[in-house]
Order: sequence, then C-alpha cells, then structure tokens
Amino acid sequence: RRGAGFANPCYTQIHPTCIPVHGEDQSKLTLMSESLRNDGRVWVPKNKADCTKPASEIPEDARDYFLERKYPSYGNLAPRDIASRAAKEVCDEGRGVGQVVDGKRLGVYLDFSAAIKRLGESEIRARYGNLFDMYQNITGENAYKQPMRIFPAVHYTMGGLWVDYNLQSNIPGLFVGGEANFSDHGANRLGASALMQGLADGYFVLPYTVSDFLAGEKSGSRPSTDAPEFQAVVKDVNDRVAKLLSINGTKSPRYYHKALGKITWEQCGMARDKAGLEGAIRDLQALKKDFWENVKVVGSGDALAPELERAGRVADFLDFGIMMCLDALTREESCGGHFRTEFQDAGEAKRDDARYAHAAVWQWTGEGQLPARHVEPLVYEETQLSTRSYK
Repeated sequence: RRGAGFANPCYTQIHPTCIPVHGEDQSKLTLMSESLRNDGRVWVPKNKADCTKPASEIPEDARDYFLERKYPSYGNLAPRDIASRAAKEVCDEGRGVGQVVDGKRLGVYLDFSAAIKRLGESEIRARYGNLFDMYQNITGENAYKQPMRIFPAVHYTMGGLWVDYNLQSNIPGLFVGGEANFSDHGANRLGASALMQGLADGYFVLPYTVSDFLAGEKSGSRPSTDAPEFQAVVKDVNDRVAKLLSINGTKSPRYYHKALGKITWEQCGMARDKAGLEGAIRDLQALKKDFWENVKVVGSGDALAPELERAGRVADFLDFGIMMCLDALTREESCGGHFRTEFQDAGEAKRDDARYAHAAVWQWTGEGQLPARHVEPLVYEETQLSTRSYK
C-alpha cells in the first residue's frame, strides 16, 4: 500500500498430502509429509457406487490408481501440482471418499498395504511412525490397517514483493528476504527451499547488500518522525483503525476471512478459468464493500486487540485476493503453480512463452482502484526454456 511492487501473486503451490476437511466450519487442513508418497499408493474407487463402502470391501480390480495410470513414469511421485489436480479431478467426478462436506466427498486414499506386505509393518513404522501416529490422533483411524485419506490444500505462494539482485524492492532502502520476496522460485516452488531461501538471503546476500546501501547514506540522514511524510502515514494508520472500530456491524472479521478463503480456493485454487476468475473478482469486490460496511471489531485502539489486528489483516487479504485473481486472469497460459483449464494439452500445462515469459509486478494505485500491472521480461543467458512431461 506504500508503493512496493508485488510479483507473480497467482503462482500458488498446492500440497497434495493433507488430512481432508471434516466439516464446513474447518478453515485449514493438517499438512502431512510428502515423504508418505514414497511408499503409499493413491487411489479411488472406479465406480461412484463404491465410494460409500469401506476400502477393505473394494476389490483390487475396482480401484483406480489414477496417478499410476495417468503418469506411469512417475506414478505416485508425480509433482505436487500435478498430483493435486489429479486428486481434485476424481473428486469432482464424484469418486472421492470420506464424509460429504459441502456436497462433495473431498478425499482420496493413500494406501500402504502393498508396502507393508513388501517391507513389513516394522519398517513402515520406522519410516513414518510419527506421521501415522499424528494421523490416528486426528482421525481416529489406524493407517496400518486401512488406507489414509488425503486431499490437497494450499501450501505456498511463489510470488512476493519484487526485488532486484540485491534483494532491494522498488522502494529505495526496503530490502526483502526469504519467503516475503519473489526472487527464487519462478512459477513453481523448488523443493525444500523455503528454509534454504531464508538462509541464503539472510546469510549470503543481505549482510552485504544492506551494508553497501547504508554505506552511501550520510551520517545523521535518518528521516525525522516529525517529517510530513511520516506524519501522513501515522494519520493514515490511525484513521484506518478508527474506521474499523467505528463500523460496529454484525459480522466478525473471521466471517469475512472464511468467505474470502472459500471464494479464492474454489475459483483461484488448483484449477482456474476465465469465468470463475471474473466471478471471483466480482464476489471479492462485493465482499470487500460489505466488510467496510458491516464488520464488527471488538476492543479498542488503545490496547492490545487481537480482533482489531485480525480485521486489519483481513482488509489487506481482501485486496490481495483481488490482485491474485487479476494476475491469474491476465496470465492466459498454464505454468507451474498456475493452471488455467482453457490452456492445457491432454491434461498437461500449456505455457505461452512468447507472451508470458515475464514476471508480472502489481502496484497499489489507491483505494477503490485496481492495481497497476508492470512487466519484467525473463532473460535466459545460460540455459533455454523447455517443456517437461510426466507422462
């Protein structure tokens, strides 16, 4: 909101190995480890009529090991975005398992029976015992005796504040490290890299680039808190807090947070299309309007007020959700963590490097206005773009 550019907000990684939602009031899924797919086999019933049966009553020839079927070279180790979309597809077909939530069964089986038979239960306990215990504590089910149920959930955003090679944003003096910037991942997150990016930025880059920047600053040049620019920001923040507290509506910040999550997950989640994204933008704009007219924030601005903090964050999230959907709508291709159903080739992502080999950088333009979109071309000097296939 102070002018820093946000790059590639539509690139969102989905984690395929989470414990499924158990009710409409649940807001988050519990993340399991991707290591489980080393030995677990993912399947659903071939026939919708079998989805209500216990897994043990579904014979082998009535099971669809859909990752192994669709991606024989990688099978159950297909990349996260591909495995997640495949799970969504079979659930959308009505072949999901588990309890019905919001009209659908949102789960697929992760079955270790073959691995236990091949390696023995003791070996599986040695590899995944803590995860099996966690699963049983949450679901009450013994995954050594029956398949786990999993479903994808949002895990990571590859986008972030735009930075240059010194990790400095377009605002001079504002450096951005770790997951807060967009610098390392491109369209899809590099495996296990969140920690490594923080270490690399914090240990190898920022100590040198920040000190280099400060070396050019004159002694005593720190801006005064009495400066007009500083006072204008203080007034803006205080006015915003006062406005949030004065609305005194009927709906909590949590209500809007949940509604925001539902819209973005359904229309800007694993698979997107033009109609859904345009509808999401309209819905989010209407939700934002309702928020500023009907939110109820308890507490005061004079002391620690968790609901006030939540309300401020949800207000920002609403603007971010609109920006994310705009970015996804504008990028008319499928690439990495961004999958548009109109742009695919036999189920595989179809990139358009001629038009979209760039970082899209969005910038706040003021309340009530859509953000501005800037483009930074991607330049490859030592390697060339290529297309992967997991068939």
